[in-house]
Amino acid sequence: MTTAVEHKAEPGWHEILRGEFSAVSAVLAAGIALHAVNITLSATMLPSIVAEIGGHSLYAWNATLATLAAILSAAVTGKLLRRTGVRLGFGMAGIVFATGSLLGALAWSMPVLLVGRVIQGAGGGMLFTLCYSMIIIVYPERLWSRAMALLSGTWGITMLFGPAIGGIFAEFGMWRMGFGIMLPITALFVALTLILLPRSPQDHRPTEPLAFGQLVLLAGSVLAISLGSIAPSITWAVAAVLVSILLLLSLMRREQIKTVRLFPRGATVPRTPLFLALSVMALLIFCINAEFFMPFYLQRLHGLSPLMAGYVAALVSIGWAASEVYSARFTGRKMHQAVLAGPILMMIACVVLGAATPMFGNAGPAMTSLLSIALIVLGVGIGVGWPHLNTFILQFTDENERDMAASALSTVQMFAVAFGTAAAGLVGNFTGFNDAGNQSTIANSAIWLFVTFGLVAGVAVLASRTLIAGQKE
Repeated sequence: MTTAVEHKAEPGWHEILRGEFSAVSAVLAAGIALHAVNITLSATMLPSIVAEIGGHSLYAWNATLATLAAILSAAVTGKLLRRTGVRLGFGMAGIVFATGSLLGALAWSMPVLLVGRVIQGAGGGMLFTLCYSMIIIVYPERLWSRAMALLSGTWGITMLFGPAIGGIFAEFGMWRMGFGIMLPITALFVALTLILLPRSPQDHRPTEPLAFGQLVLLAGSVLAISLGSIAPSITWAVAAVLVSILLLLSLMRREQIKTVRLFPRGATVPRTPLFLALSVMALLIFCINAEFFMPFYLQRLHGLSPLMAGYVAALVSIGWAASEVYSARFTGRKMHQAVLAGPILMMIACVVLGAATPMFGNAGPAMTSLLSIALIVLGVGIGVGWPHLNTFILQFTDENERDMAASALSTVQMFAVAFGTAAAGLVGNFTGFNDAGNQSTIANSAIWLFVTFGLVAGVAVLASRTLIAGQKE
């Protein structure tokens, strides 16, 4: 299997958005948008939900359990696709997602809502992975970067609308409708997949059992880091992080020695091209979690209104989507340069944010502009090389395991979000983030958070250099 990646021709966006691929592109983008909107919509409505049905003590478990379910379902969806085919796979994902949405709409208590969120998360993870799996099935290899950019760009842009939609439902006390509206939308989406998506060829490979041991280790790692972020003491928090890392290392080791695996061969073997590409992706996703903390800092340290703070923080997503759409046309040397430049830009952005964010006081135009530019650069840092990293991962994988590669893409992305959010929350909790009345301690937490993000971006710089150096040999 060769690991060198080359692109001779430069494909255009018209090949993705018009002609024979236009309908499929629209359906896949809609699937990504459905999952993305649901994530932010649910988070925005949650305060109103708790006010009506109670369950404040279980507040944090809404996101944790939904994310865990999405990660686990993403990990097995590649193998599910072998058994079901494309259309049945999307149909099953839609039914699971709609069932969770229905339970959410009918929930009379927080435990019932949590069950609904778990089912909904599982359906969302399946949809997310199936959409990425279709790239391999539908598009020729020269269009993979464009297709990846389309789906990731859709994710970034759609994440901007979820809070607004959820805010409308919450404002008028109609949070149940926020879940309920997902039912007809999901039904329409599934109908379109049945009409527009091609039938996948029959897979004659023998059906493999699920890698149950690896799934347990993956679930345990996510739960451990999530518990660490809300631990009552630094001792318990550090212990939880160590347990999470230990379980993750055990998962990697088990993947290397077992014949039944979750991920493609080489994905968990250090210094292989596939491992390096997945690592760079995970490290960049870890750093992008800065976006989730910025609205709080902008309001508490710089006096911005909630609406203004939200729009400024959203510049990360805009930078991500815009740079991804632009860089998807890169081939050859430019493609390698984009992968190398991304982590460097992200590290620079973290340094600027780490220096400027703690300088509390009412933000004037100059400070707001500086923070805005830094957040855009942060988004560009992940977006400029993102479609090429995704394409590398597919190309580094044996052809008969590319369905597993699509699962790996989804699983690693969602795991990195969960791990990054929890780890950053842990750092913030023990450096003053929760001391809402003291700007000095809040500023101190901002310093430590961006130091953490900057160090992780530095590791991504080293990993990307090793990856690209291997491609030039």
